Amino acid sequence: ATGGTDGVVRCWDVASGREILTGKGHNSWVSSVAFSPDGKTLASSSSDRTVKLWNCHSGECFQTLLGHSDMVRSVVFSPDGQTLATGSDDRTVKLWNCHSGECLQTWQGHSNWVLSVAFSPDGKTLASGGCDSTVKLWDCRSGDCLQIFQGHSNWVRSVAFSPDGKILASGSNDRTVKLWGRSGECLQTWQGHSDLVRSVAFSP
Repeated sequence: ATGGTDGVVRCWDVASGREILTGKGHNSWVSSVAFSPDGKTLASSSSDRTVKLWNCHSGECFQTLLGHSDMVRSVVFSPDGQTLATGSDDRTVKLWNCHSGECLQTWQGHSNWVLSVAFSPDGKTLASGGCDSTVKLWDCRSGDCLQIFQGHSNWVRSVAFSPDGKILASGSNDRTVKLWGRSGECLQTWQGHSDLVRSVAFSP
């Protein structure tokens, strides 16, 4: 799946390269896309302040999530597919019920835009990275901020959990990638990029 500055969400068949879904509904550019774990639903976030849920078979937009007051930068499904998390320029992280579209929780703690969100593999915690140069770890049940990871000297663009959930990676405008332990300690700092790091991902 792809999302572009044309405001269109597209799904492609990998084998043939054929476009199998063309989702037109956002009225501004698409910032992030994510598949549900079962592959039946696609979520898209946009600078139009909305999140849309698409039926991957029919291409229908069956849910529009409203609640953020500024651009939605990042969207991700929980491992069980029941919950959606979003990060926004309104400095909040929100949790949504994927079936009803209800906003379940709103977390405030970042002092600037939230650029990336990621669920732990067990779905119990959520990480968020933002323009305040911090990474925050949240308890998905209580909404409590469990940890604040400080060490980057510029915006945190991307966060990702290792498959076992024990390590968190973050990429930053400070040109580094950092690995963090769950208790907040910085385990490693990798330097090598000559410009900002926009995305990080662990191999399975």
